[in-house]
Amino acid sequence: MSTSVPELRAVGYADPVAQHLVERVQQEYVVRYGGRDAAVVDPAEFSPPLGLFLVAEVDGVPAGCGGWRAQGDGVAELKRMYVEPAFRRRGIAALVLTELERTAAAAGHRHLLLNSGDRQPEALALYARAGYVPAAGYGIYADAPGAVFLGKDLDSDLGADVGSDGVGGVGGATRPVGDEEDAWAS
Repeated sequence: MSTSVPELRAVGYADPVAQHLVERVQQEYVVRYGGRDAAVVDPAEFSPPLGLFLVAEVDGVPAGCGGWRAQGDGVAELKRMYVEPAFRRRGIAALVLTELERTAAAAGHRHLLLNSGDRQPEALALYARAGYVPAAGYGIYADAPGAVFLGKDLDSDLGADVGSDGVGGVGGATRPVGDEEDAWAS
């Protein structure tokens, strides 16, 4: 396995690499829950300024992904966090999450929400380490058994180094990653 530092790249949700990774996370849901995530996703929701979708690559190989989409009133939702099995436990999910938080704050969002599940202990541990706390249920899984809803207030200083494209360091910038356990999906 490579020891190269992951690179983050903003892509459209309909991008072939993004769609490959989204399909991989859907297959994880099938294994863990017996079915695909039924939440409706419009690819346009992940295009700036409404949202953002990131792909993490290691030596040009797709390693993970995640995105956020605006929900209104200063709130954005995290969606489709995923790390490929060969790249887990290398800090990639934490890297993607940090960049999603930063770019959501830079876009003016004050709070992030997410929906995960009780069969995703890796993801829940990542979010707990990042400061996410229980939140009210929403959407089609609001009352679903096993659904876990989390939220986090964003620090307005997170988006301080945003470039003219609104996404700052994304787009080929490398970022160091830790050795912490990596979530596979949310």
